[in-house]
Amino acid sequence: MANLDQVRRQHPITDQDAYQRAYAEADLASRLAEIVYRLRTNAGLTQTELARRMGTTQSAIARVEAGGSTPTLDLLDRVGRALDVQITLTVSGETVHFGSTAA
Repeated sequence: MANLDQVRRQHPITDQDAYQRAYAEADLASRLAEIVYRLRTNAGLTQTELARRMGTTQSAIARVEAGGSTPTLDLLDRVGRALDVQITLTVSGETVHFGSTAA
């Protein structure tokens, strides 16, 4: 079994910008996955129950919670509405609210 250093030597990063973008996207997907998982489990719902409330599939919820896909703003809004919570996005001082108490 190869260790990490061996893998890195065998597969060097040739496009640092593309690597950084992919890493940032994976990090965002992972952080949002944790948030969706915590919201769902705190509400005491299964993936299937959340999916039904959102009008989507259990497999779509599983992909988001596994970090396999980055949730869209629409999906985050639907999560908030389905769980009756407000999700707030702040970018450079601008704030947008999603979910059940959004204006």
